[in-house]
Amino acid sequence: MDTADVIIVGAGLAGLAAAAELGDRGKRVIIVDQEGPQNLGGQAFWSLGGLFMVDTPEQRRLGIHDSRELAMRDWMGSAQFDRPEDALPRKWAEAYVDFAAGEMRPWLHKMGLRWFPVVGWAERGGSFADGHGNSVPRFHITWGTGPGVLEHFVRRCRAHEASGLITFRFRHQVDRIEMENGAAKGVSGTVLAEDPAVQGAKTNRDPVGDFTLRAPSVVVSSGGIGGNFEMVRKVWPEQRLGPAPKEMVAGVPAHVDGRMIAISEAAGGHVINGDRMWHYTEGVKNWDPIWPAHGIRILPGPSSMWFDAEGNRFAPPALPGFDSMTTLRMILETGYDYSWFVLTQKVIKKEFALSGSEQNPDFTSAKWMEVIRQRILSGKNATGPVEAFKERGEDFVVANDLPTLVRGMNQVAGGGLIDEAKLRAQIEARDAQVDNPFTKDAQMAAILAARNYKGDKLIRTAKPHKFLDPDNGPLIAVRLHVLTRKTLGGLQTDLDSRMIDANGRVVPGLFAAGEVAGFGGGGYHGYNALEGTFLGGCIFSGRNAGRSKAVS
Repeated sequence: MDTADVIIVGAGLAGLAAAAELGDRGKRVIIVDQEGPQNLGGQAFWSLGGLFMVDTPEQRRLGIHDSRELAMRDWMGSAQFDRPEDALPRKWAEAYVDFAAGEMRPWLHKMGLRWFPVVGWAERGGSFADGHGNSVPRFHITWGTGPGVLEHFVRRCRAHEASGLITFRFRHQVDRIEMENGAAKGVSGTVLAEDPAVQGAKTNRDPVGDFTLRAPSVVVSSGGIGGNFEMVRKVWPEQRLGPAPKEMVAGVPAHVDGRMIAISEAAGGHVINGDRMWHYTEGVKNWDPIWPAHGIRILPGPSSMWFDAEGNRFAPPALPGFDSMTTLRMILETGYDYSWFVLTQKVIKKEFALSGSEQNPDFTSAKWMEVIRQRILSGKNATGPVEAFKERGEDFVVANDLPTLVRGMNQVAGGGLIDEAKLRAQIEARDAQVDNPFTKDAQMAAILAARNYKGDKLIRTAKPHKFLDPDNGPLIAVRLHVLTRKTLGGLQTDLDSRMIDANGRVVPGLFAAGEVAGFGGGGYHGYNALEGTFLGGCIFSGRNAGRSKAVS
């Protein structure tokens, strides 16, 4: 079949969500992707499966009082929309919060998704109530992690494939969106040679043919630019964040290359907010890499002490898990592109999680016994994947005393920048705050506040203890890199997911969903994200595209 009602470019979560909805409507759909079938689902496969949802049964069981109004206040305080072109992104933000506080959970639950009962508290902010951050925990981890989210959309699409409504065309690289009289009429491009590389690995770009597919509607859902360092550096907002890091690690595979952005612009689409991005500050080099420059993000609890490359402790809100963009700016202001966590075995045991489905085999298995075995019955050890990084990761230093730890830190980073006496003085000052329930240390106050939430106290925040007490050791230092992940800006779209051109007009037949559209409108996050809004945004914008009445 070389003709269809709709062509979807990109077989990630947003594309699958759109295709599933279109199939439900009886539309004939062709899904094209430059990768092979082993990469069905795109980068969502590698995610932890977290979803931003509001006022859920999971929250209420934990005593969390959330509401649509509070979530909207948090979103707008984080987004900080300040540009005329933010009009559509703001509408998308409002629509997403309405969805997250309303239909989202029951719709997904009916589809078959389930969630871990302890809701995570991501991006806590750390400044004022009207600024960035989640006022309450909202990060719902899906049982099965990213694959557990994907499986239900894949199942729906496979059912439509069996009925003849959906066709997959893998290893089809789109080079052009075909336009006639200003309207989309299909796509054309290059058929690539088959490649048996494992899921996530870089694949060849060897041409073996070409193709043309025809349809009156084309949905671009090709993802962002996080695997393309050249593009990341090109749009890096130096004035706002400081110079782009000389060294970064990649939180997404190489096929997240952004090539469909320029192709969409050539067809009439328009990118806004291209300088808004979301990269993490807690990246470590993967000791067992799958894709080039493969990095893994540490999802930290609040207790690790955070130091710059010269051993100076960062000031709030640069606390673990509080304010990613402010922390990124503060790191780059130092003139270095890395920083350090210093912690203890007690902290790593309770507070360290690694982002990704493959780094959380217990959650990915969706089996309670695996969770209990990994996280409760492991004695003093952290989960298996965390312990493997501690043992094999080049960014980890483990020592029984501070002098040995400092020697290891200086050996890993080079340059002899860490002074033992200065580091000791800062840790001793922090340790002196542990002796009573009162504190003037902002991080210690945040730890005590976190433990008021039963979810944090049970599984996410270690009991305050003295780092330099050998009974709490060994001591651990982790060198942290900037890790590329998401682009917050993108192709401008209206609420029907139709692309908008540079003059504010709808481009007939052209649609965009997911990260390539800034998850909706060309940037519904604004400047900051509240987490769980990446997968959630792919689902929501893909669903909108699939349900759009403008799809002919």
